[in-house]
Amino acid sequence: MKTNIYIQKKRWKIALAILAIVIIGISINYTNFLVKRFAEQESKQIEMWAEAVQSHAELMNYTKKFFNEVSEQEQKRVQLLAKAYESFLEAGPNENTSIYLDIIQSNISIPVVIIDNDRKIDLSINMPEHLKDKKIFDEEMQKEFNVYQPIKIDLFGKTEWLIYNESLIYTELKGVLDDLFKLFINDVTDNAVGAPVIIVDSTDNRILAYGNLDSVKMQDKQFVDNQIHIMQEENFPIKVNYIDNNKVYIYYRSSDLLLQMKFYPIVQILIFALFAFLAYLLFSYVRRSEQNQVWAGMAKETAHQIGTPLSSLMGWVELLKMEEKPFIGTSEMEYDIDRLNTITERFSKIGSIPTLEPTDVVATVDKTMKYLQRRFSSKFEFDIQLPVREIVIPLNAALFSWVLENLTKNAIDAMTDKGKLTVELTEDATNVFIDITDTGKGLPRSMYTQIFKPGYTSKKRGWGLGLSLAKRIVENYHKGKIFVKNSVIGQGTTLRIVLKK
Repeated sequence: MKTNIYIQKKRWKIALAILAIVIIGISINYTNFLVKRFAEQESKQIEMWAEAVQSHAELMNYTKKFFNEVSEQEQKRVQLLAKAYESFLEAGPNENTSIYLDIIQSNISIPVVIIDNDRKIDLSINMPEHLKDKKIFDEEMQKEFNVYQPIKIDLFGKTEWLIYNESLIYTELKGVLDDLFKLFINDVTDNAVGAPVIIVDSTDNRILAYGNLDSVKMQDKQFVDNQIHIMQEENFPIKVNYIDNNKVYIYYRSSDLLLQMKFYPIVQILIFALFAFLAYLLFSYVRRSEQNQVWAGMAKETAHQIGTPLSSLMGWVELLKMEEKPFIGTSEMEYDIDRLNTITERFSKIGSIPTLEPTDVVATVDKTMKYLQRRFSSKFEFDIQLPVREIVIPLNAALFSWVLENLTKNAIDAMTDKGKLTVELTEDATNVFIDITDTGKGLPRSMYTQIFKPGYTSKKRGWGLGLSLAKRIVENYHKGKIFVKNSVIGQGTTLRIVLKK
């Protein structure tokens, strides 16, 4: 097979495709490199953030432990204070009570109330401003002093109760600690690294707080469960203890931006593919438009060029017929002139929309094949298998006859010196099928579609336009199909035409 325009164009297409693939590959690799660097950087930031959160959590735990110890010490102080009160009140006149007074006077922060069985207040120390003037231990004071159990004091057969609360300093520090914990939670949820975070109470699996997540979607339990599952798969949760002896779990994962960046190369490939596809469609459309213009211009010019000498030949034939002794070849000349008229008509219809008229396709195939059979060597056997009845379909007989001529000539060329050409016409409810089979050299499967492209030819002096023209007439003008039905190397090829009824 010779190197022709089609093969050169195919090579250029392959070269451009390889170049495009190389450019896309370089771009995608570089994008992957940037995404990987970004992912590594964010992973380090999230690790540092997680370590900071863990350290902060450990500090919170230590503070909680410290406050628990302070609380225990205060309870012991109050118990000691209660005993000091009891001992001071029971002391005799000669007994040294200075130590008890020192213990009592050292209490400057613990609120203490001593009441009798009738809830009358006998003594109150370090009371808040709103409780200083109380004479009876009422419900308001009971709500205030509900942290610790009262201490019973037996004094000269009379029972009194020492009731105490957390010290004022301890209460203030606890408030500060609660504020610190709230700030800690806010810092965790509104983190600078953009990591989505969910904080869950371990006692009842209640969502305490979340950050960098859609507030609307967080109302959906399935979405929350899915997010927690993703976070568990990516990182171990951070466990935090806080003042009220509760535990919380901090779940977190990589930012949404990082997840989007991971999919960016795939999106980039799709964008490149879409762009390439649209560019291919655009260039194909432009190329087809140019081809149509070339076809139309060439065809009309050919028809014009043939028409001028053809008119002259018709005149000369008429003169020959007027001779006393007519020329013996006049009838054959008239037949060839009719043939040239048919060719001129075909070319004039290329480039314009042809008229399809109800035509007997059986008669058209029979007439065309009989004419072609007389024009080829007797070494080529023609087997024409046609129905015995009419099959009328929308057809342009002149153009369709041209298709049969091109396919027949192509089959004869494929058989070289001798062979058999079979033309079989069949039908079903909606289509007419015309199979043209030769006993030539056959085609590889890779060439099944290539042979219909302009410029493809296996002949030394071919232009590669016959099958392309046939495809244009069948598919563009008659809205049918033409394709290689089957082919075997060394045995032959079958081309099928499908026309709608």
